[in-house]
Amino acid sequence: MLGEYNWLEAGGFLAVVAVSLWIDLRAHRNDEPVSSKNAMLWSALWIGLSFAFAAYVGIRHGAQDGALFITAYLVEKSLSVDNLFVIMAVFSSFAIKDALQHRVLYFGVIGALVMRFVFIGLGTGMVMQFGKYALGVFALIIIWSAWKMWRNRMSSQNEIVDYSNHWSIRLTKKFFPIHPFLAGHKFFVKERGIRMITPLFLCLICVETADIIFAADSVPAVISVVGANLFLVYTSNVFAVLGLRSLYFLLAAGKRRLSRLEQAVIAVLLFIGVKMLLDVSGLIHINPYISLAAVLLLLSAGVVFSFLYPVRNES
Repeated sequence: MLGEYNWLEAGGFLAVVAVSLWIDLRAHRNDEPVSSKNAMLWSALWIGLSFAFAAYVGIRHGAQDGALFITAYLVEKSLSVDNLFVIMAVFSSFAIKDALQHRVLYFGVIGALVMRFVFIGLGTGMVMQFGKYALGVFALIIIWSAWKMWRNRMSSQNEIVDYSNHWSIRLTKKFFPIHPFLAGHKFFVKERGIRMITPLFLCLICVETADIIFAADSVPAVISVVGANLFLVYTSNVFAVLGLRSLYFLLAAGKRRLSRLEQAVIAVLLFIGVKMLLDVSGLIHINPYISLAAVLLLLSAGVVFSFLYPVRNES
């Protein structure tokens, strides 16, 4: 599954991820709100680290692999925007104050890294086992995801979802005693000898559930870009996920300014799905550099049009 990549490179990558996560945890060990400036600096760090890794891949394994990594990274990053808006609603439902949000997101990302490995392992295994048939199914999933996003966007109903009553929360409450109040940044408290789950941990469960559902859409998209190369699929996913916390706080500060970005993400999904169907059918093979250029162009257009033609708030 690693292809021409070796276990030494995989170990080096995991070491970089572990050290980066430790530094991030140390930098945000106090329960303080993350400022826009701090989020911007950390976003720049994660993006710089991702592109440095892409440069290594390009130099060590060829420019085409570097282009595939960047394309997969951008696709995963852009798709995660929708998930971040869901996380904002989750925090609102549980009334989690800004100072505690980073802690939830930090452990949420660690859980996401494990779950992504499972999803990606299953997905790449399917591609290796069933070849173009699995890719064809993934392409249809991606196109269906684009249609689902478009349908939700065009829906006239703008209702607010109460995630504190989400099915994952109701299920958890059936098996574990729940403490009624927050206890600082603690996920568990002990009262009268009974260990209880705090609302902060319930929030974490909801965030993790949202990521699992989101991964069911995003992982096929990335595999459709990269193929069955487990190393490139997982590393592009991990670098995109690692920067989600910083991106979240930036989006929380200026989410209304990127009102057209979702349309660009829908266009990216349609492009990837149609590209994969054409490739699987043998009609047209689109060069990885063209795919990268198309994804960059669509996302850039989404940002530019967000500022030129912002969606007006109808509330």
